[in-house]
Amino acid sequence: MSRILRKISVLTLALLIAGPIWADELAIRNCGWCHGMSGQGYSKAPRLAGQRRDYIVNQLRAFATHQRDETLGVKYMWNATANLDPLTAGKLADYFSALPPEAMKDGESDLVVDGRAIFENGVPDENIPACQACHGPQAQGVRALPRLGGLSFLYLKRRLEDWAQGRDLSGTPMPRIAAALSPTQIAALASFLSFVEVGASER
Repeated sequence: MSRILRKISVLTLALLIAGPIWADELAIRNCGWCHGMSGQGYSKAPRLAGQRRDYIVNQLRAFATHQRDETLGVKYMWNATANLDPLTAGKLADYFSALPPEAMKDGESDLVVDGRAIFENGVPDENIPACQACHGPQAQGVRALPRLGGLSFLYLKRRLEDWAQGRDLSGTPMPRIAAALSPTQIAALASFLSFVEVGASER
């Protein structure tokens, strides 16, 4: 068991012993190990600050039911969400969606123009729709669809690569879309999105 996973297990046990606490305390003590104390994430763990509330709730449920099966999700999030009740999941989503987001801006700047074209226009020759059609013109997310703007290049790139390999059991169209993108197109799209500044989620 990795050091991070051991810490999460110990913290989870401590929280169970301590009894009910506020959702922001849970987020700081537990989720903060991977997603940062302010929800801004790291290269391997996505930014949750300003993410859409319904999306967070749905993804916590997807991890708990093993519908999200990418490598790091299986390694960390399956255990972390195994005993997460709907009320606590909702409080965590309230907390993180209300935090002010910051753009990671860690993509490759020379790929931004090509990435913007994919986001705004799709790839007609591959029958790939424009990303903004579902995720909003500012990549801010729509209802339960996630905010993409400002997320880490490394996270977005890895997520698209996981989808391209068929790692998702939730019924989303993303595996088909990602599989049609070339490695260069994936890198370009992830680069562009990492620079997009997005305001706080509408929740």
